[in-house]
Amino acid sequence: MAEISKKGNSLILKLKYKWSNQPLFSTAIALVIIIVAQTLVLGFDYDSIGSWFISWLNNWVNILRNNASIGIIALGMTLVIISGGIDLAVGSTLVATGAVLMMLIDEGPNGILIKLGITGIPAFIVAILLILLMGSVLGSLIGVLITKGKIPPFIATLGAMKIFRSVTQHFMQGYNPTVPREFLVISNLKFGKYMIMPIVYWIILSIILYFISKKTVFGRQVIAVGSNEKSARLSGVKVERVKTLVYTLSGLLVAIASIVQVSRIGSMDFANAGSGSEMDAIAAVVVGGTSMSGGKGQILGTVLGVLIIAVMNNLLNLFGVPPFLREAFKGVIVVAAVLLQKKEKV
Repeated sequence: MAEISKKGNSLILKLKYKWSNQPLFSTAIALVIIIVAQTLVLGFDYDSIGSWFISWLNNWVNILRNNASIGIIALGMTLVIISGGIDLAVGSTLVATGAVLMMLIDEGPNGILIKLGITGIPAFIVAILLILLMGSVLGSLIGVLITKGKIPPFIATLGAMKIFRSVTQHFMQGYNPTVPREFLVISNLKFGKYMIMPIVYWIILSIILYFISKKTVFGRQVIAVGSNEKSARLSGVKVERVKTLVYTLSGLLVAIASIVQVSRIGSMDFANAGSGSEMDAIAAVVVGGTSMSGGKGQILGTVLGVLIIAVMNNLLNLFGVPPFLREAFKGVIVVAAVLLQKKEKV
């Protein structure tokens, strides 16, 4: 009995250590708990296990599909925060790139590419490439403001957030571009009866970003810059270049998210689209275990963080909690995650 008790205590100590020192472990456990709670709330009042599973699967496909864009944005935000920065402009970059994309592929008389005689798939390819370039340029401009202009990331991205959104709203007043139906296939292509392409894009990009963060020199440099910028510079790391690339990559990922969103919905509310995306992305990154002080974080943790926020929103919706209070719950989770990070450092 004493030996069993000793082994039990040892297991508890190991779990406690992992919970306190391995953010990925604690995030995964939290996700499992919230998924179990969601499953219980969905209930089991079905004719058969098969019908229950189909209902459960449909719910999960909807959750993942609806949160794929935020998931993509959060990938870039992860590297930004690991590098010691912040990007408040992702939501405004989303609406700016989305607006330009719709102007390019508009099949009405005001469509930019149709005026140039470019239609169909060639027009989509040109538009996508230009939007990816636009997102990268907007991100790199923010990076230059931070590195060359010596403006704190919070201020630089706050200013960019206001500029990008207000300029977009000004030029899109009274303009309602029509997205070609063929373009919607990008996100609405069916596999069986499920439209899972946004989820596929998110998974592929997560794998790519995981590889970049873990297996490349650039990934190690991002961590070094976030951990100790001065030491990184003395070690030969080109800090300004790394920071600029991080924001450029963030802008590129936001552009991809805008393409996914436009092709999924077929429209965009230029006044409100992307509003709050920066907070959702930051929340997912922090919940996933990335330190707000920089130098520590994982792409996989962010993916789990996005899932936790998404399932929590779904769970609160199932409980009938009003939308405004859902944001309060999200705020509580973020604060709790940051408090746990501070506890780790003590």
